[in-house]
Amino acid sequence: MLDNSAHILGESGPLVDQIEQFSVRKQQQHMADSIQAAFERKKDLIVEAGTGTGKTFAYLVPALCSGKKVIISTGTKNLQDQLFKKDIPLVRKALKIPVSCALLKGRSNYLCLHRLKQQQSNLDNLPPKSITQIQGISGWARQTKTGDVSEHVAIPEGDMLWSRVTSTSENCIGSDCDDFQQCHVMLARREAQAADLVVINHHLLLSDMSLLEDGFGELLPTADAYIIDEAHQLAEIASNFFGIGVSSQQFIELGSDVKKEYLQNINESKEIEHLCDAVQKAARDLHLAFGAQTRRSAWNMVSKDQNIMAQIAELDDRLVGLKNELLPLCERSAEMESCYSRLVSLQDRLQQVSQESTPDHVHWFEVHQRSVSMHLTPLNIADAFQVKKQQKSGTWVFTSATLSVSGGFDYFVQGLGLTEYDSILLESPFDYSQQALLYLPTGLPEPNNELYTGKVIDKALEVLKKSEGHAFFLFTSFKALNAARDRLKKELDYPLFVQGEGPRDVILERFRQTPNAVLLGTNSFWEGVDVRGEALTCVIIDKLPFASPNDPVFQARLDALKEQGMNPFMHYQLPKAVIMLKQGVGRLIRDASDYGVLMICDPRLKTKAYGKIFLKSLPAMPQTDSIIDVHALYMRQRDAKVVDA
Repeated sequence: MLDNSAHILGESGPLVDQIEQFSVRKQQQHMADSIQAAFERKKDLIVEAGTGTGKTFAYLVPALCSGKKVIISTGTKNLQDQLFKKDIPLVRKALKIPVSCALLKGRSNYLCLHRLKQQQSNLDNLPPKSITQIQGISGWARQTKTGDVSEHVAIPEGDMLWSRVTSTSENCIGSDCDDFQQCHVMLARREAQAADLVVINHHLLLSDMSLLEDGFGELLPTADAYIIDEAHQLAEIASNFFGIGVSSQQFIELGSDVKKEYLQNINESKEIEHLCDAVQKAARDLHLAFGAQTRRSAWNMVSKDQNIMAQIAELDDRLVGLKNELLPLCERSAEMESCYSRLVSLQDRLQQVSQESTPDHVHWFEVHQRSVSMHLTPLNIADAFQVKKQQKSGTWVFTSATLSVSGGFDYFVQGLGLTEYDSILLESPFDYSQQALLYLPTGLPEPNNELYTGKVIDKALEVLKKSEGHAFFLFTSFKALNAARDRLKKELDYPLFVQGEGPRDVILERFRQTPNAVLLGTNSFWEGVDVRGEALTCVIIDKLPFASPNDPVFQARLDALKEQGMNPFMHYQLPKAVIMLKQGVGRLIRDASDYGVLMICDPRLKTKAYGKIFLKSLPAMPQTDSIIDVHALYMRQRDAKVVDA
């Protein structure tokens, strides 16, 4: 240990001189010291660090100085990249310590040289645009050292083409691959094994914990400590990984891969080709049997549908036929052996998700535009998470700006089954009493009233005129967002950006660069979005973000809590909504010089007893129900700018 972490982050520490605009924050020092102590005592720690604490540096300093093998897991790949490419180099340079660091993502983020060669030999079957893209990827493949697809900016990460030139744990053939020694996934994992500090994301962590990855080599190295940033997301993501799911698209891709391998390397009859076509047709027919409308519902809604059950049986029969023909071919090709194993796994999952529901799982399906997926999701992942966590011995630090509800961590702790831990709750260092105003408008009907959204838009227009735009208008449903979009396009004089009218990052950057802009968003803009300065001085929230009771997973969890004699509203619905509201509120003040109005329209904050729990969980700031006070705040700020000028 170089020094105590608080000193490093203090006024005479190395970060002050090395990092531009670095400011000393007591909360940050407290957090860093607590993490250092947790490492030394080998005891888990939960830290809620209010916006502006600087939690990234607060955990990087003790992690880099500890001399331990540390894995840091973030909520998204974007945060992962920022941490590895920007934050770690800054802190490591200031500390002047030779700590080796590695970035590790899931295998679908890396170019697969084997699958790229397959595409290069199959260009005749691709449209002209895809041929040009494959040729561009081929040129990049000769230059890249990491194979990380995010480097190749000419093709967006979400483009379907990437699935053709990246691998999954199902279609990877491991050490049988001719490109095994040059494999980008293997090289990234080797670097992670050797590094002192490894940056991953929650999906990769949980993929490893749930043992979904059973390919070559160890997925994650053994570590002395795990730091889980944006930890409020962990339980929700874990429920997907600890369950069972399968989609019609997976069968279509399997048929395509089997056919491709057979035609290229065996090609002795047309039988395999016909069987692959039959599997793909059965998978498409299964999708059609669920109907064209996108929806997410409980399995019992379709479990008696004879057409759907018949299509599942048809798909299963076609898989049996293909499996029987593939088995003798496994010795002829490592790729074919991999396809056979994949078929067996997919068929097993299809049978599991189409049987009668089990009491400890939620049985549901989701119809997408191009496929249907079927799922068994555990009602409670706490026990499973604890079993997997115990297999990764080491100190665990869980941190986020939103972990507590009304000052306590019960909701977070119960979700993950945590028992032995220390915890600290650090308030934001920002002065909300001077920087922010909470506006709770009066005269609105209850949210279930059909006139509610229209009345909210009326009230929002008043505030947007006072703020002169510079606003996020956040919604709990697309229906309300669309209603607001239609009216604001007619009645608002400021530039309007709407979620869904382009990629999120593009919309966000245009919002930042456009004076007086207003952005309308739902879930994806409630968290993980950072807009500082004059671009954002107003956040409007249409209603308290209670999850839709129509969601089958959500409803099943409520029913299970009732059966246990618990109050599902108080133990699950309410704390989940509080965490989400705190995330939305956190968009407003992102810097010590920021200011603005937070407008929460929902009258239940005042009319319901639980409204006090929401208010108690928010940063302490002045509260008003008068638009005059809103006007006064903006006038004060504008007058202050004139004086400064």
